[in-house]
Amino acid sequence: MLAIGVVLGAGWALLRAHRRVVGQDRAWRVQEEAKARELSMAEVDELSWQEFELYIADLCRRDGCTEVVVSGKSGDLGADAIGYLADGRKLVIQCKKYAPHRSVSSQDMQKFVGTARLEHGADVALFVTTSRAFTKAALGLALRQDIVALHRDLLGSWVRGAHLETLIPLNGSGGGAKRRPFA
Repeated sequence: MLAIGVVLGAGWALLRAHRRVVGQDRAWRVQEEAKARELSMAEVDELSWQEFELYIADLCRRDGCTEVVVSGKSGDLGADAIGYLADGRKLVIQCKKYAPHRSVSSQDMQKFVGTARLEHGADVALFVTTSRAFTKAALGLALRQDIVALHRDLLGSWVRGAHLETLIPLNGSGGGAKRRPFA
């Protein structure tokens, strides 16, 4: 009976040690992934705003989007790129190449909200930025109006190979924020 207790005790000790090591490994992998995203984002930061728009269009094509066209000019009524997702939904993209420390304002979001669906007929409206955040008001507006808000961290994941379709449900949070249904 004593031998069984010793074996069980040793088993539990090994299990706890294994869980601790696995947890440490997961934390290390998350840190390494964040570093890799930032290295990729450093290259994105070097792009001009025109190159950034073309690069976003290339990411869309990589992920199966078709008929992707880049406006490449001001006065585009908030549509820097337009295309179709693999399932046929129309995708309208607004690109803002801002400094990482800057936030996307509510005013920027309002302009895109006002044109994405009404002017361009978007099924999926995507606002992508190199900045780290959207202001609380901008993100709230995006959530209420079913605009996908893709900030720097999510963009970094996209750059590193995440598929656009997997990023759309995350919508600005990086943690899978619930979006209101489009009314």
